[in-house]
Amino acid sequence: MKKLGFLSFGHWSPSQHSQTRSASDVLLQSIDLAVAAEELGLDGAYFRVHHFARQLSAPFPLLAAVGARTSRIEIGTGVIDMRYENPLYMAEDAGAADLIAGGRLQLGISRGSPEQVIEGWRYFGYAPPEGKSDADMARNAAEIFLEVLKGQGFAQPNPRPMFPNPPGLLRLEPHAPGLRERIWWGAGSDATAVWAAKMGMNLQSSTLKDDETGEPFHIQQAKQIRAYREAWKEAGHERTPRVSVSRSIFALVDDRDRAYFGHDGKSQDQIGMIDENTRAIFGRSFAAEPDVLVKQLAEDEAIREADTLLLTVPNQLGVDYNVHAIESILTHVAPALGWR
Repeated sequence: MKKLGFLSFGHWSPSQHSQTRSASDVLLQSIDLAVAAEELGLDGAYFRVHHFARQLSAPFPLLAAVGARTSRIEIGTGVIDMRYENPLYMAEDAGAADLIAGGRLQLGISRGSPEQVIEGWRYFGYAPPEGKSDADMARNAAEIFLEVLKGQGFAQPNPRPMFPNPPGLLRLEPHAPGLRERIWWGAGSDATAVWAAKMGMNLQSSTLKDDETGEPFHIQQAKQIRAYREAWKEAGHERTPRVSVSRSIFALVDDRDRAYFGHDGKSQDQIGMIDENTRAIFGRSFAAEPDVLVKQLAEDEAIREADTLLLTVPNQLGVDYNVHAIESILTHVAPALGWR
């Protein structure tokens, strides 16, 4: 059994070919898609976060709205770039959204990827200390975030406060019990996956990672997951961690599917440079008749290793089509692979 969710990048474009022509469209349709996905029996609704782009950015209003409109489905991100975040303010936002959702938040955080502008986090008022990198800054923010989510007091109370205080040091409010164990790290390398395990975070691994061995993407990703689990065991954490991977998967069951994605049937892994120093491997897309898809996906080592699979959705094609695409996977593919 696997948990299955969708992952939306939340693109919008004024193009006449897009069903999401404004930021309002993509936000409202994201809520509608989450509601529909819950009705289909999907386990998770996850949203990507990008700044300075015609995509979803500020996640917590959306997560809270989805939480208020649904009752069962997990709600998460994949991922929030911690280079742009004040970890204390973020903990308050996350706590509020999780309480609205009844403890269903699954927050993916990370160092982030190259963004739309050069060093965009500087416009948000953040910069790494002398001698440190933006990746160091992101990991430090993550460590602070994880610490304050524990709900322990750390702030000295005012002796003459506006309102009465409880005894002792004060914590951030609202506090969401259990949220600390529902934080995921989006790891782009084996080393950051091991670090995430030591920090007690769940693991998110997407369709892009550092090309560290030259092997096919799914094999490298499976090795990353195994290294993460070994590091988790060595760290001595008591709970069982969760691991997700994301894939673009489309079952071709009608003419619309074939028109949109029939050309993706021969997709292969790709190699590229995501910055001057990092060679990355990008995982292939899957688009085929259901019986072919089942055979292809059964050979994916990383999917076998993960307990959660996030299906990336083409949100600009609209809610109705994405509901159809998700239902096709649930009906024609998931049972044959033992996911349902």
